[in-house]
Amino acid sequence: MRTNKLAYYLLSLFVIAATLLSACGGGTAPEAPAATDAPAAATEAPAAATEAPAADPMAELVAAAQAEGMLTTIALPHDWCNYGGMIEGFKAKYGIEVNELDPGAGSGEELEAIRANKDNPGPQAPDVIDVGLAFGPTAKEEGLIQPYKVATWDDIPDAAKDADGYWYGDYYGVLSFEVNTAVVANPPAEYADLLKPEYNGQIALSGDPLTSNAAALSVWAAGLSTGATGEEAAQAGLEFFKQLNEAGNFVPIDGDSRTVGIGETPIMIDWNYNSIANDIALAGNPDLVTNTPTKGSIAGMYVQAISAYAPHPNAAKLWMEYLYSDEGQLIWASAFCYPIRYNAMLAAGTVPSEISEQLPSTEGAYFPTIDEINAAKAVITAGWPTVVGVEVKPLP
Repeated sequence: MRTNKLAYYLLSLFVIAATLLSACGGGTAPEAPAATDAPAAATEAPAAATEAPAADPMAELVAAAQAEGMLTTIALPHDWCNYGGMIEGFKAKYGIEVNELDPGAGSGEELEAIRANKDNPGPQAPDVIDVGLAFGPTAKEEGLIQPYKVATWDDIPDAAKDADGYWYGDYYGVLSFEVNTAVVANPPAEYADLLKPEYNGQIALSGDPLTSNAAALSVWAAGLSTGATGEEAAQAGLEFFKQLNEAGNFVPIDGDSRTVGIGETPIMIDWNYNSIANDIALAGNPDLVTNTPTKGSIAGMYVQAISAYAPHPNAAKLWMEYLYSDEGQLIWASAFCYPIRYNAMLAAGTVPSEISEQLPSTEGAYFPTIDEINAAKAVITAGWPTVVGVEVKPLP
Protein backbone atom coordinates (compact mmCIF):
# COMPACT_ATOMS: atom_id res chain seq x y z
CA MET A 1 0.00 0.00 0.00
CA ARG A 2 2.86 2.39 0.81
CA THR A 3 4.60 1.54 -2.48
CA ASN A 4 1.45 2.43 -4.41
CA LYS A 5 1.12 5.61 -2.38
CA LEU A 6 4.68 6.65 -3.16
CA ALA A 7 4.22 6.04 -6.87
CA TYR A 8 1.04 8.14 -6.73
CA TYR A 9 2.82 10.84 -4.76
CA LEU A 10 5.73 11.13 -7.16
CA LEU A 11 3.31 11.19 -10.10
CA SER A 12 1.40 13.98 -8.35
CA LEU A 13 4.62 15.87 -7.79
CA PHE A 14 5.60 15.69 -11.46
CA VAL A 15 2.11 16.77 -12.52
CA ILE A 16 2.45 19.92 -10.45
CA ALA A 17 6.08 20.57 -11.42
CA ALA A 18 5.19 23.40 -13.79
CA THR A 19 3.04 25.01 -11.12
CA LEU A 20 5.80 24.84 -8.56
CA LEU A 21 8.37 26.30 -10.89
CA SER A 22 6.09 29.14 -12.01
CA ALA A 23 5.13 29.87 -8.42
CA CYS A 24 8.78 30.29 -7.60
CA GLY A 25 9.64 32.37 -10.66
CA GLY A 26 11.39 35.69 -10.67
CA GLY A 27 8.48 38.09 -11.42
CA THR A 28 9.73 41.56 -10.59
CA ALA A 29 12.25 40.29 -8.08
CA PRO A 30 15.96 40.76 -8.85
CA GLU A 31 17.78 37.92 -10.51
CA ALA A 32 18.44 35.11 -8.03
CA PRO A 33 22.03 34.24 -7.20
CA ALA A 34 23.18 30.76 -8.03
CA ALA A 35 22.78 28.22 -5.28
CA THR A 36 25.78 27.23 -3.26
CA ASP A 37 26.48 23.61 -4.07
CA ALA A 38 26.96 21.10 -1.30
CA PRO A 39 30.42 19.70 -0.68
CA ALA A 40 30.95 16.89 -3.20
CA ALA A 41 32.86 13.68 -2.75
CA ALA A 42 36.22 13.63 -4.51
CA THR A 43 36.17 11.67 -7.79
CA GLU A 44 39.49 12.60 -9.36
CA ALA A 45 42.61 10.45 -9.25
CA PRO A 46 45.11 11.16 -6.46
CA ALA A 47 47.32 14.15 -7.17
CA ALA A 48 50.99 13.69 -7.95
CA ALA A 49 53.30 13.43 -4.97
CA THR A 50 54.66 16.93 -5.55
CA GLU A 51 51.15 18.48 -5.43
CA ALA A 52 49.36 19.56 -2.25
CA PRO A 53 46.46 17.28 -1.26
CA ALA A 54 43.03 18.44 -2.38
CA ALA A 55 40.88 20.13 0.25
CA ASP A 56 37.86 18.28 1.64
CA PRO A 57 34.86 20.60 1.10
CA MET A 58 32.74 18.80 3.69
CA ALA A 59 35.50 19.03 6.27
CA GLU A 60 35.83 22.72 5.47
CA LEU A 61 32.08 23.22 5.97
CA VAL A 62 32.20 21.39 9.30
CA ALA A 63 35.14 23.50 10.44
CA ALA A 64 33.43 26.74 9.39
CA ALA A 65 30.21 25.73 11.14
CA GLN A 66 32.07 24.78 14.30
CA ALA A 67 33.86 28.13 14.23
CA GLU A 68 30.45 29.83 14.24
CA GLY A 69 29.56 27.60 17.17
CA MET A 70 25.78 27.90 17.04
CA LEU A 71 22.68 27.15 14.98
CA THR A 72 19.41 28.99 15.66
CA THR A 73 16.22 27.11 14.81
CA ILE A 74 12.56 28.09 15.16
CA ALA A 75 9.24 26.23 15.36
CA LEU A 76 10.71 22.76 15.96
CA PRO A 77 8.75 20.97 18.73
CA HIS A 78 10.74 17.97 19.95
CA ASP A 79 7.75 15.66 19.48
CA TRP A 80 7.16 16.76 15.86
CA CYS A 81 8.78 14.24 13.48
CA ASN A 82 11.30 13.49 16.25
CA TYR A 83 12.96 16.89 16.00
CA GLY A 84 14.16 16.30 19.55
CA GLY A 85 16.21 13.36 18.31
CA MET A 86 17.31 15.32 15.23
CA ILE A 87 18.63 18.24 17.29
CA GLU A 88 20.43 15.98 19.76
CA GLY A 89 21.96 13.97 16.91
CA PHE A 90 23.27 17.11 15.23
CA LYS A 91 24.73 18.45 18.47
CA ALA A 92 26.41 15.15 19.29
CA LYS A 93 27.87 14.71 15.81
CA TYR A 94 29.24 18.21 15.32
CA GLY A 95 29.48 19.74 18.81
CA ILE A 96 27.49 22.81 17.76
CA GLU A 97 25.09 24.52 20.16
CA VAL A 98 21.45 24.69 19.00
CA ASN A 99 19.52 27.78 20.07
CA GLU A 100 15.82 26.90 19.83
CA LEU A 101 13.32 29.74 19.29
CA ASP A 102 9.56 29.40 19.91
CA PRO A 103 8.95 25.68 19.23
CA GLY A 104 5.20 26.31 18.92
CA ALA A 105 5.41 28.97 16.19
CA GLY A 106 3.53 28.59 12.89
CA SER A 107 4.94 28.96 9.38
CA GLY A 108 3.82 32.58 9.08
CA GLU A 109 5.49 33.42 12.37
CA GLU A 110 8.73 31.86 11.12
CA LEU A 111 8.82 34.24 8.16
CA GLU A 112 7.96 37.15 10.43
CA ALA A 113 10.91 36.22 12.67
CA ILE A 114 13.22 36.59 9.66
CA ARG A 115 11.66 39.94 8.70
CA ALA A 116 11.89 41.30 12.24
CA ASN A 117 15.55 40.33 12.62
CA LYS A 118 17.06 41.31 9.28
CA ASP A 119 19.53 43.63 10.96
CA ASN A 120 19.85 41.63 14.16
CA PRO A 121 22.73 39.11 14.28
CA GLY A 122 21.74 38.11 17.81
CA PRO A 123 20.04 35.02 19.22
CA GLN A 124 16.54 36.02 18.08
CA ALA A 125 17.40 35.70 14.38
CA PRO A 126 16.63 32.23 12.97
CA ASP A 127 19.18 30.60 10.68
CA VAL A 128 16.78 28.02 9.22
CA ILE A 129 13.05 27.49 8.83
CA ASP A 130 10.72 24.52 8.34
CA VAL A 131 7.47 25.80 6.80
CA GLY A 132 4.41 24.65 4.90
CA LEU A 133 4.82 24.11 1.16
CA ALA A 134 3.27 27.41 0.03
CA PHE A 135 5.49 29.45 2.34
CA GLY A 136 8.65 28.45 0.45
CA PRO A 137 7.90 30.39 -2.75
CA THR A 138 6.56 33.29 -0.68
CA ALA A 139 9.81 33.51 1.26
CA LYS A 140 11.85 33.34 -1.94
CA GLU A 141 9.86 36.08 -3.66
CA GLU A 142 10.30 38.33 -0.65
CA GLY A 143 14.05 37.70 -0.51
CA LEU A 144 13.90 36.11 2.94
CA ILE A 145 15.85 32.93 2.08
CA GLN A 146 19.09 32.02 0.32
CA PRO A 147 19.89 29.13 -2.06
CA TYR A 148 21.86 26.04 -1.09
CA LYS A 149 21.85 22.56 -2.64
CA VAL A 150 22.57 19.64 -0.36
CA ALA A 151 24.77 16.71 -1.41
CA THR A 152 21.71 14.47 -1.86
CA TRP A 153 19.96 17.05 -4.05
CA ASP A 154 19.33 14.63 -6.91
CA ASP A 155 17.29 12.32 -4.64
CA ILE A 156 14.70 15.06 -4.04
CA PRO A 157 11.97 14.94 -6.72
CA ASP A 158 12.25 17.94 -9.05
CA ALA A 159 8.68 19.04 -8.35
CA ALA A 160 9.34 19.01 -4.60
CA LYS A 161 12.12 21.61 -4.70
CA ASP A 162 12.93 25.04 -6.04
CA ALA A 163 15.13 24.62 -9.11
CA ASP A 164 17.58 27.24 -7.80
CA GLY A 165 17.87 25.61 -4.37
CA TYR A 166 16.00 28.18 -2.30
CA TRP A 167 13.68 25.61 -0.67
CA TYR A 168 13.13 21.86 -0.79
CA GLY A 169 10.63 19.37 0.58
CA ASP A 170 11.55 17.53 3.73
CA TYR A 171 8.67 15.25 4.86
CA TYR A 172 4.92 14.78 4.43
CA GLY A 173 1.86 13.25 6.06
CA VAL A 174 -1.96 13.42 6.14
CA LEU A 175 -4.34 15.44 8.33
CA SER A 176 -6.17 13.21 10.81
CA PHE A 177 -8.14 13.28 14.05
CA GLU A 178 -6.07 12.70 17.19
CA VAL A 179 -8.52 11.48 19.83
CA ASN A 180 -8.20 10.77 23.56
CA THR A 181 -10.27 7.60 23.95
CA ALA A 182 -10.40 7.93 27.75
CA VAL A 183 -12.58 11.01 27.24
CA VAL A 184 -14.21 10.36 23.88
CA ALA A 185 -16.17 7.10 23.80
CA ASN A 186 -17.01 7.30 20.07
CA PRO A 187 -14.09 8.85 18.17
CA PRO A 188 -15.19 10.82 15.07
CA ALA A 189 -14.35 9.32 11.70
CA GLU A 190 -15.35 12.14 9.32
CA TYR A 191 -15.44 15.95 9.51
CA ALA A 192 -19.24 15.90 9.55
CA ASP A 193 -19.10 13.89 12.79
CA LEU A 194 -17.42 16.81 14.56
CA LEU A 195 -20.72 18.71 14.58
CA LYS A 196 -22.39 16.12 16.83
CA PRO A 197 -23.49 17.43 20.26
CA GLU A 198 -21.53 14.70 22.02
CA TYR A 199 -18.30 16.52 21.12
CA ASN A 200 -19.23 19.75 22.92
CA GLY A 201 -16.14 21.59 24.15
CA GLN A 202 -13.72 18.99 22.80
CA ILE A 203 -12.33 19.96 19.37
CA ALA A 204 -9.20 22.02 18.65
CA LEU A 205 -6.88 22.88 15.81
CA SER A 206 -3.11 22.44 16.04
CA GLY A 207 -2.49 26.13 15.50
CA ASP A 208 -4.05 29.42 14.47
CA PRO A 209 -5.47 29.41 10.90
CA LEU A 210 -4.11 32.93 10.42
CA THR A 211 -0.48 31.79 10.80
CA SER A 212 -0.36 27.98 10.92
CA ASN A 213 -0.06 25.85 7.79
CA ALA A 214 -1.66 22.81 9.45
CA ALA A 215 -4.56 24.80 10.89
CA ALA A 216 -5.37 26.57 7.61
CA LEU A 217 -5.27 23.28 5.72
CA SER A 218 -7.55 21.74 8.37
CA VAL A 219 -10.18 24.41 7.72
CA TRP A 220 -9.89 23.82 3.99
CA ALA A 221 -10.11 20.04 4.46
CA ALA A 222 -13.38 20.47 6.39
CA GLY A 223 -14.73 22.43 3.42
CA LEU A 224 -13.52 19.84 0.92
CA SER A 225 -15.35 17.17 2.93
CA THR A 226 -18.65 18.87 2.04
CA GLY A 227 -18.04 18.23 -1.65
CA ALA A 228 -16.97 21.79 -2.45
CA THR A 229 -13.71 22.40 -4.33
CA GLY A 230 -11.02 25.06 -4.55
CA GLU A 231 -11.77 28.47 -3.06
CA GLU A 232 -15.41 27.48 -2.56
CA ALA A 233 -14.16 24.71 -0.28
CA ALA A 234 -12.17 27.26 1.71
CA GLN A 235 -15.34 29.30 2.21
CA ALA A 236 -17.25 26.14 3.10
CA GLY A 237 -14.55 25.35 5.65
CA LEU A 238 -15.06 28.74 7.29
CA GLU A 239 -18.81 28.12 7.48
CA PHE A 240 -18.13 24.67 8.95
CA PHE A 241 -16.00 26.11 11.76
CA LYS A 242 -18.58 28.84 12.33
CA GLN A 243 -21.13 26.08 13.00
CA LEU A 244 -18.61 24.19 15.12
CA ASN A 245 -17.95 27.29 17.20
CA GLU A 246 -21.61 28.24 17.56
CA ALA A 247 -22.43 24.69 18.66
CA GLY A 248 -19.83 25.00 21.42
CA ASN A 249 -17.77 22.11 20.05
CA PHE A 250 -14.74 24.19 19.04
CA VAL A 251 -12.14 25.08 21.67
CA PRO A 252 -10.25 28.16 20.35
CA ILE A 253 -6.76 27.37 21.61
CA ASP A 254 -3.62 26.18 19.87
CA GLY A 255 -3.87 22.51 20.81
CA ASP A 256 -1.01 20.10 21.29
CA SER A 257 -0.28 16.64 22.66
CA ARG A 258 -0.55 17.89 26.25
CA THR A 259 -4.03 19.38 25.81
CA VAL A 260 -5.18 16.16 24.12
CA GLY A 261 -3.63 13.98 26.80
CA ILE A 262 -5.14 15.83 29.76
CA GLY A 263 -8.54 16.06 28.09
CA GLU A 264 -8.59 19.84 27.63
CA THR A 265 -8.94 19.29 23.86
CA PRO A 266 -9.53 15.53 23.56
CA ILE A 267 -10.07 15.81 19.79
CA MET A 268 -7.49 17.64 17.69
CA ILE A 269 -7.01 17.92 13.94
CA ASP A 270 -3.32 17.35 13.26
CA TRP A 271 -0.90 15.45 11.04
CA ASN A 272 -1.14 11.67 11.34
CA TYR A 273 2.56 11.34 12.20
CA ASN A 274 2.15 13.62 15.23
CA SER A 275 -0.91 11.73 16.45
CA ILE A 276 0.76 8.32 16.20
CA ALA A 277 3.93 9.56 17.92
CA ASN A 278 1.89 11.17 20.70
CA ASP A 279 0.02 7.91 21.32
CA ILE A 280 3.30 6.05 21.70
CA ALA A 281 4.75 8.74 23.98
CA LEU A 282 1.73 8.60 26.29
CA ALA A 283 2.12 4.81 26.56
CA GLY A 284 -1.55 4.17 27.30
CA ASN A 285 -2.01 7.02 29.77
CA PRO A 286 -4.32 7.73 28.02
CA ASP A 287 -4.73 5.79 24.77
CA LEU A 288 -5.03 7.88 21.62
CA VAL A 289 -6.55 6.84 18.32
CA THR A 290 -5.66 8.30 14.92
CA ASN A 291 -8.60 8.47 12.51
CA THR A 292 -7.98 9.72 8.96
CA PRO A 293 -11.21 10.89 7.30
CA THR A 294 -12.04 9.57 3.85
CA LYS A 295 -13.82 12.78 2.86
CA GLY A 296 -11.64 15.86 2.66
CA SER A 297 -8.40 13.92 3.16
CA ILE A 298 -5.45 16.26 2.55
CA ALA A 299 -1.74 15.43 2.46
CA GLY A 300 0.80 18.11 3.17
CA MET A 301 4.51 18.58 2.62
CA TYR A 302 6.77 20.89 4.59
CA VAL A 303 9.90 22.52 3.19
CA GLN A 304 13.29 23.62 4.51
CA ALA A 305 15.15 26.85 3.79
CA ILE A 306 18.05 28.95 5.06
CA SER A 307 17.43 32.55 6.07
CA ALA A 308 18.97 35.14 3.76
CA TYR A 309 20.08 36.91 6.94
CA ALA A 310 21.33 33.83 8.82
CA PRO A 311 23.86 34.85 11.51
CA HIS A 312 25.36 31.34 11.23
CA PRO A 313 25.20 30.49 7.49
CA ASN A 314 27.71 27.63 7.61
CA ALA A 315 25.99 25.99 10.56
CA ALA A 316 22.73 26.36 8.62
CA LYS A 317 24.22 24.58 5.59
CA LEU A 318 25.63 21.83 7.78
CA TRP A 319 22.18 21.41 9.40
CA MET A 320 20.68 20.93 5.95
CA GLU A 321 23.31 18.35 5.08
CA TYR A 322 22.43 16.47 8.26
CA LEU A 323 18.67 16.60 7.63
CA TYR A 324 19.03 15.27 4.09
CA SER A 325 21.60 12.60 4.87
CA ASP A 326 20.40 9.01 5.33
CA GLU A 327 20.82 9.51 9.07
CA GLY A 328 18.59 12.57 9.19
CA GLN A 329 15.94 11.15 6.85
CA LEU A 330 15.65 8.02 8.98
CA ILE A 331 15.19 10.14 12.12
CA TRP A 332 12.11 11.67 10.49
CA ALA A 333 10.91 8.28 9.27
CA SER A 334 11.31 6.81 12.75
CA ALA A 335 8.63 9.29 13.87
CA PHE A 336 6.12 8.21 11.17
CA CYS A 337 6.92 11.05 8.75
CA TYR A 338 7.59 10.18 5.12
CA PRO A 339 11.02 11.73 4.37
CA ILE A 340 11.30 13.32 0.94
CA ARG A 341 14.17 10.97 -0.08
CA TYR A 342 12.15 7.91 0.95
CA ASN A 343 11.67 6.51 -2.54
CA ALA A 344 15.37 6.83 -3.48
CA MET A 345 16.47 5.37 -0.17
CA LEU A 346 14.01 2.49 -0.49
CA ALA A 347 15.42 1.69 -3.94
CA ALA A 348 18.94 1.83 -2.53
CA GLY A 349 18.02 -0.51 0.31
CA THR A 350 18.92 2.01 3.02
CA VAL A 351 15.54 2.01 4.80
CA PRO A 352 15.33 -0.67 7.53
CA SER A 353 12.23 -2.84 7.17
CA GLU A 354 11.07 -2.03 10.69
CA ILE A 355 10.90 1.64 9.73
CA SER A 356 9.23 1.21 6.33
CA GLU A 357 6.63 -1.12 7.83
CA GLN A 358 5.58 1.36 10.51
CA LEU A 359 4.91 4.30 8.18
CA PRO A 360 1.18 5.09 7.99
CA SER A 361 -0.74 4.77 4.75
CA THR A 362 -1.58 7.98 2.92
CA GLU A 363 -3.62 6.23 0.23
CA GLY A 364 -6.49 8.33 -1.09
CA ALA A 365 -5.16 11.62 0.27
CA TYR A 366 -5.16 14.67 -2.00
CA PHE A 367 -1.86 16.50 -2.57
CA PRO A 368 -2.80 20.12 -3.40
CA THR A 369 -0.62 22.37 -5.53
CA ILE A 370 1.01 25.54 -4.25
CA ASP A 371 -1.46 27.69 -6.21
CA GLU A 372 -4.40 25.79 -4.70
CA ILE A 373 -3.00 26.17 -1.19
CA ASN A 374 -2.35 29.88 -1.65
CA ALA A 375 -5.85 30.50 -2.98
CA ALA A 376 -7.46 28.61 -0.10
CA LYS A 377 -5.24 30.31 2.50
CA ALA A 378 -6.17 33.75 1.15
CA VAL A 379 -9.86 33.03 1.65
CA ILE A 380 -9.34 31.51 5.10
CA THR A 381 -7.07 34.20 6.53
CA ALA A 382 -9.30 36.98 5.21
CA GLY A 383 -12.55 35.35 6.36
CA TRP A 384 -11.70 33.71 9.69
CA PRO A 385 -12.00 36.86 11.87
CA THR A 386 -15.44 37.77 10.49
CA VAL A 387 -17.02 34.45 9.50
CA VAL A 388 -15.87 32.32 12.44
CA GLY A 389 -15.25 35.36 14.63
CA VAL A 390 -13.07 33.77 17.28
CA GLU A 391 -9.39 34.19 18.12
CA VAL A 392 -7.33 31.03 18.46
CA LYS A 393 -5.13 31.75 21.44
CA PRO A 394 -1.66 30.30 22.02
CA LEU A 395 -1.04 28.11 25.03
CA PRO A 396 0.56 29.88 28.01
